[in-house]
Amino acid sequence: MLRNPKDLAFAVSALLGATVLADALGLFAASELWTAATDSTPGDVSALDLALALLTGTALLQLLLLVATGTVFIVWFHRLRLNAEVWAGDFQSRTPGWAVGGWFVPVAGFWIPRAIAADIWRASRPDPSAPDRRGEFLLLNGWWLVFVADVVLGRVAAWRLGRAETFEAYASATWWLLASGALGMAAAVLAILFVRRLTSMQHAKATGMISAAQ
Repeated sequence: MLRNPKDLAFAVSALLGATVLADALGLFAASELWTAATDSTPGDVSALDLALALLTGTALLQLLLLVATGTVFIVWFHRLRLNAEVWAGDFQSRTPGWAVGGWFVPVAGFWIPRAIAADIWRASRPDPSAPDRRGEFLLLNGWWLVFVADVVLGRVAAWRLGRAETFEAYASATWWLLASGALGMAAAVLAILFVRRLTSMQHAKATGMISAAQ
């Protein structure tokens, strides 16, 4: 049975939009940390402590949004995978359960969800068996590459920040935070475009099937 993903897609898009704003706050907090680390006089850590407190607050907000957005996104993703099973079950390389579990597999989680997304995409187009067009997966691949890069860069930034003890080390860690924040914003925007596109494809296909049956 087909399941309408439009409401979930709207919720995911709204949460991703909030994530973009939270990442913007994170960039501001990181820039404040860089200013504190480079402008403070030796021995004066008050500005640095204030900047770290601001960064911790924004990081907590980002974490809460990550949990909320990730949960709703996976529910949306699973629903689209179930629809793909109706249209082109034979073309799906993994069972619907992998649309949830695939995100949590160490290391392999960097490519399993992308493969499932490609299978869903093929099932959602008018002819699932048609050959892939040149550039058809540009949006999917672009989002996934930026997303993975953000995850990796974010872990490096957190590691460097956690080991920082000097003003110079904090300043160096800040550049990783800024790069991760910029990638995070780009990944969220591309994710919104991907969610809207794939949801639109499934809606169009379902609507066409209803019209043809009448």
